[in-house]
Amino acid sequence: MNVSIILIILLAGALVTYLAGNKWASKAAVLFSIAAFAATIGVTISYSNGEATSFIFHWLKSPNVFLAFQSDGLSLSMLLLTTALTPIILFSSLGNTFKNAKSFYALILFMAFAMAGAFISVDGFVYYIFWELALIPIYFIALVWGSGDSESRKKAVVKFFIYTFAGSLFMLVSFLYLYQKTGSFLSVHLYKAFLTPKEQLFVSLGFFLAYAIKIPVIPFHTWQANVYQKAPSAGTMLLSGIMLKMAIFSIVRWQLPIAPLAAKELMNVFIGLCIAGVIYGSVLALKQKDIKKLFAYSSLAHVGLIAAGTYTLTLDGLRGAFLQMIAHGFVVVGLFFAAEIIARRFETGKIEEMGGIRSQSPKFTSMFMILVLASVALPGTFNFIGEFELLYSLYQLDIWLAVLGGTTIILGAFYMLRMFQQVMLGEQNARAFADVTFGEGAVFVAIIAVLLFFGLYPKPIVDFITPELETILASINRFNLAR
Repeated sequence: MNVSIILIILLAGALVTYLAGNKWASKAAVLFSIAAFAATIGVTISYSNGEATSFIFHWLKSPNVFLAFQSDGLSLSMLLLTTALTPIILFSSLGNTFKNAKSFYALILFMAFAMAGAFISVDGFVYYIFWELALIPIYFIALVWGSGDSESRKKAVVKFFIYTFAGSLFMLVSFLYLYQKTGSFLSVHLYKAFLTPKEQLFVSLGFFLAYAIKIPVIPFHTWQANVYQKAPSAGTMLLSGIMLKMAIFSIVRWQLPIAPLAAKELMNVFIGLCIAGVIYGSVLALKQKDIKKLFAYSSLAHVGLIAAGTYTLTLDGLRGAFLQMIAHGFVVVGLFFAAEIIARRFETGKIEEMGGIRSQSPKFTSMFMILVLASVALPGTFNFIGEFELLYSLYQLDIWLAVLGGTTIILGAFYMLRMFQQVMLGEQNARAFADVTFGEGAVFVAIIAVLLFFGLYPKPIVDFITPELETILASINRFNLAR
């Protein structure tokens, strides 16, 4: 079994879901998403056993393009995140009624297909195609099924599309320049391209602009909060849980190995912008009165720390980034799902209009509390493992970077616990809050199980991703020494 089977399942699932009609669309989407997750587990087991799971096919001769999909610890970890969260996101949407449901669920699977392709592609041209394809479904998901008045929603979504599409063009220019130098888009050839320091700077900045907008990093963040708030919960989960991870993953897969001298030269600039995002996101989260916007700015702070870790060029920073990407993906999907459940019952997203949920739904309160504690990196949760490594990587460069990065934990604990108190323990809302259904509870249990299990026993993931990270770092260090 090779990794391309997962792309086939997701693409076929999107087509079948659309053809199934509105009545059966959700069931077909869930079925194919579970099949894709099962296939990913199968490919991962085969890879761990030393079997050949990568795929390569000479697609075009001019330009020289290969359908090249690689299985390694890094791509498979992100593929597992994508295919594990996709059925969870679909399950979380079953409590809502969507107009033209067949298109809605088909677009979710198509987006999963595009994101999976970006994670496993090792031909820069094919990778760019998947990177751009992922924009199309989220554009329509947020525009057609989002909340709020249509004019403000359209403005927010169009801004997001233009920002990300324009940023991606800089990355495309970098790939085209590299192709002129090497005659290939394959990563194995691009890694060996002999670039002068000036050329590396040009290429690295092209990649950085694309990734900084997608993550997002200050000052390229202005699209994020409004889109997170106005997109339907499924769209917000796809964006925050998976899509932004494409950019952080790509820093390690493409930017750092291709332009290591520029990464070293611009390290302080890149880390400074990322840390600024940590502080800025945390401060803005303190002021939010809408629960989805609070989670959006909280996510901005957390991913800023993740991105900073990748640019430290240390094993702890890279490994912490991958661990935290996985942990953040699960916890942020859980938090936005909790916000969706509250909105279903209370028909509001404003924190001040919520309250008293604990007395009506102790089960929901307990599960929400675990997610909140995981979000603030409580020891024993998966998030603690990743954030500890990230802060330690910053400490290796400068203790003050670790102190500034640590504000995401200190301020995060304050605004998240304050929000929990207002929403769960405050004065009871006039509306009744029904306890969680079996399906809603199952989604929470699955997410919490991952966060607690790997919080106590992260070794399987650590062992899975570390060899590839060591290879990348060794390649970067050899290049720097050679110069």
